[in-house]
Amino acid sequence: MNVICIEEKAFYTLLDGVIKYVKSEIELDTPNEWLDKKEAMQALRIKSPTTLQKLRDEGKIRFSQPERKHIVYDRDSINDYLEAHAKEPFDDS
Repeated sequence: MNVICIEEKAFYTLLDGVIKYVKSEIELDTPNEWLDKKEAMQALRIKSPTTLQKLRDEGKIRFSQPERKHIVYDRDSINDYLEAHAKEPFDDS
């Protein structure tokens, strides 16, 4: 069996580094509420920016425009839009 001895200060420095690493990994797993244009188009499975703009203009998906040329889209409203257009399978009974 091997035993490693380190000073208290070095231990807490190491522990702080581990905590920062774990927090950053957790943040990567947590989806962002706001999606950029590319992410929104991927989520909707569309290829045309015009279609995305049409959905926005018709009020079918929620968006925010924090700057003049910067538009972000609400992930939940995109999911709601997809759910509203989901078709249930036919029942064979």
